[in-house]
Amino acid sequence: MMTFLAATGLALALCLALEALAGDSRGPASLAPGDLALRLLSYLLILLFWFEFSWRPWLAALTTLVTVAALVIVSRAKRSVIGEPLVFSDFALLPQVPRHPQLYYIPPLWDPRISVPVLLTLAGTVLWYRTEPTVLPAAHGPRIAALLVLPLGLAALALASVRPPLAGLLARAFPRADLEADVARVGLPASLMAYAARSFVDGARAPEVPALPPGPGDDVLVLIQLESFVDPERLGGAPLPLMDLIRARADQHGRLRVPAHGAYTMRSEHAVLTGRPAEDLGFGVFDPYLARSGDEPTSLARLAGARGYATLFLHPFHRDFFRRARVMEAQGFADLAMGETFDGAERVGPYVGDVALGRRLLAEVAARPGPLFLFSVTMENHGPWKPGRLPGIDDPLAQYLHHVVNTGRMVEELVAGLEAHARTTGRSVTLCVFGDHAPALPSCKPGFGGTATDYALFRFGGPRAAPRRVDLAADALGRQLRTHLTAASSSQAAPTRA
Repeated sequence: MMTFLAATGLALALCLALEALAGDSRGPASLAPGDLALRLLSYLLILLFWFEFSWRPWLAALTTLVTVAALVIVSRAKRSVIGEPLVFSDFALLPQVPRHPQLYYIPPLWDPRISVPVLLTLAGTVLWYRTEPTVLPAAHGPRIAALLVLPLGLAALALASVRPPLAGLLARAFPRADLEADVARVGLPASLMAYAARSFVDGARAPEVPALPPGPGDDVLVLIQLESFVDPERLGGAPLPLMDLIRARADQHGRLRVPAHGAYTMRSEHAVLTGRPAEDLGFGVFDPYLARSGDEPTSLARLAGARGYATLFLHPFHRDFFRRARVMEAQGFADLAMGETFDGAERVGPYVGDVALGRRLLAEVAARPGPLFLFSVTMENHGPWKPGRLPGIDDPLAQYLHHVVNTGRMVEELVAGLEAHARTTGRSVTLCVFGDHAPALPSCKPGFGGTATDYALFRFGGPRAAPRRVDLAADALGRQLRTHLTAASSSQAAPTRA
């Protein structure tokens, strides 16, 4: 027991010093007794987690220190690119890394920069494991009891954290999602644990279905999320002809305030598709799909489907990435056309090109004569932008600007194609395009433009307004788009399937 207490005390003191000296916070650590207790408790829980695998106090102490150091290092690296510290929902994305390594700047597991440290750590752990004696009881009965009680106790604590009375205590300690303040107040590990527990309670609440006013809706609503799209002139690039077209032809356009910089597509996507503001999501704001898995009563797809529209999700990438297929089905999309349906489509760099996607989109609209809500997510300009991506273009910004020209061409073709479609068929069509977030480029640091991208809304075959600039938040754009689905359209027909 004395050995365990000594190892635990030293581990907690070193973790506390580590976060105080090198932690990823934007303020001084709180010395309030309650905050300090939460900080130390988080270190202790990490130590107990590792201790249950070895029952060696000093090995558990070292592993705890390494774990806290790793969290701090990763959090600081994330902040330099995205502008916010590590959050609990980031761990839900870990399975994507080995399945889609090309989307991350992390080297593959066989790269010496990863494999060597991993192998050395494993070797050191095995050596230490063989050197330090276990503190498990020698008697058979107490040994089995100890092996069962600790893991079951930790599991019971995790379950209790999302139920009264412990959930109430956590709610008082963390009344709202204020990540920067809480990381400074109680430390990164405590924030990760508390936010995870709070999100399971807070993020699971369902909003009410909005009451929409009666009136004629559009026959076709096309919504396109443009990967990492901002006006390239804001990054020092050449003028994009699309931007002139938007200013001259779009009924409405402007800057779109999105929930993140450089990543977290799901935040912007969720805001536009559901119209739910960040303050409505509570602790589910960091990954809105994690708590409810797309089960959103306010989803545009659900509202459209309830009004007789066919609903189609079009995305030229793997179905499992971000669990998109499952999430979009829960959102209310009856038909999904994803990566496997784009075999043979033209690629620009590693992904299906935007122009090819746009032409597929026009074909889908032409093939579906009834009311249609189509949501598409582009892929061509997804990061990382690194050497070897494009022949003869290695500079990240130059790669981005090359791709954004194709994005502009795609939208120009869609404007021309949908306008012609509306003219020849008599259907009313709305096209809305928006950037999900600014690109994570060296020349585009966190805080760029107040985390604002660009959006535009075009209408064809129906009433048009003079072009105007209206800057919006992403959720406000989603609520505005509901008005295009206020009632079944004049060309009402049963939804068709692909």
